[in-house]
Amino acid sequence: MRILHSHVLQAALCLGAVCGVVAHQHHGDEAQVPLHEQEFVQDSAEELERKWSFEWGYSGVNSFAHLEHIKCLTNPESLFDIGILGVPFDTAVSYRPGARFGPRAIRAASARQNSFRGFNARAGINPFLSWAKIIDCGDIPTTPFDNAVALTQMTAAYLELGHRAPLSSSLKKPKIISLGGDHSLALPALRGLNKVHGGPVAVLHFDAHLDTWHPSKYPTPWPSKQAEFNHGSMFWIASNEGLILNGSSVHAGLRTRLSGPDWGDYDDDDTQGFLRISCDDIDDFGPKGIIEKIMKRMGTETPVYLSVDIDVLDPGLAPGTGTPEAGGWTSRELIRILRGIEGLNIVGADIVEVSPAYDGVGEQTALAGAQVAYEILTSIVKRGLVDMGKIAEVEGRDRTGRSKDEL
Repeated sequence: MRILHSHVLQAALCLGAVCGVVAHQHHGDEAQVPLHEQEFVQDSAEELERKWSFEWGYSGVNSFAHLEHIKCLTNPESLFDIGILGVPFDTAVSYRPGARFGPRAIRAASARQNSFRGFNARAGINPFLSWAKIIDCGDIPTTPFDNAVALTQMTAAYLELGHRAPLSSSLKKPKIISLGGDHSLALPALRGLNKVHGGPVAVLHFDAHLDTWHPSKYPTPWPSKQAEFNHGSMFWIASNEGLILNGSSVHAGLRTRLSGPDWGDYDDDDTQGFLRISCDDIDDFGPKGIIEKIMKRMGTETPVYLSVDIDVLDPGLAPGTGTPEAGGWTSRELIRILRGIEGLNIVGADIVEVSPAYDGVGEQTALAGAQVAYEILTSIVKRGLVDMGKIAEVEGRDRTGRSKDEL
């Protein structure tokens, strides 16, 4: 038995040697030299880009949609058309904190978005590969210790970025999409837009809550001037500062309880000129009806600040938020509406109140926020093509190639 085993082993070794010779005959000498023993030749910049620029959804640094990250506030020479700006501020909330971690969560949830697979079939464009230079501008480093200082920081940041020159000659000013952070960031954003555009803008506000509350609706035996600035009063302040177009603005998705024994909150809201679309209206009119109401009110030329509080969604689908209200819209309904209002003249936008500590293990709220940002980004880029007279090249098609009905 031992002799037989020895013969078998010898035969196997011989066969391996023969196979090695045959294999060597089918490969060049270079393939037989280990990589670390080959002479190193520095690749060209183009070759390095070809080899290493691609990122998988799970690789790369945490920027929105794998966009180039430049800290815009300290790099004025870096021009862009659309900037994604994180605003990790949440000390103006009235209930659950945690939205300071929203920008990080939304960026992480956007990991499967990239230019390689970024074509938006409803719009007929890939926003990452179109005319606009889009970058991730990093965050405003807002202080968590003093809301007055934080408000000054945010206002200064929006003024600084808003007054930059865009890269594209087709834009007058670059556009900022903010990732919050609590909803109070809308006030400094509107202050910046007012200076940049030389006047008030309309506000399209998706939210469960009015956010036009008079500061007195937050009663306290210890009043202060700074306490007036919070995530439920910022539109009231903005309206009184003349930052919002009275008669052109819209709330959508409302379902909040009101203060006191009567309709006083709505009376205050009426003086600020908002059209109110309740969450229940979607049952009566559907997404198409909501779209029609918004477009009839705002038109296609009025400059619009689009503000999306993620609590417009039902907390059963998007629990990661600070002030949840039962009975909200689905993410599908919200995204459908956003797609239908792509004709708006959006000059700035935000996605706010994502608080990932309450999001469970599925990051579903952050995923919704990332998708909302992508839809807004697509609409801004497509509107740019409209303004440049190139829209005929990118009309939406269905998978058969036929023109599709956006409504």
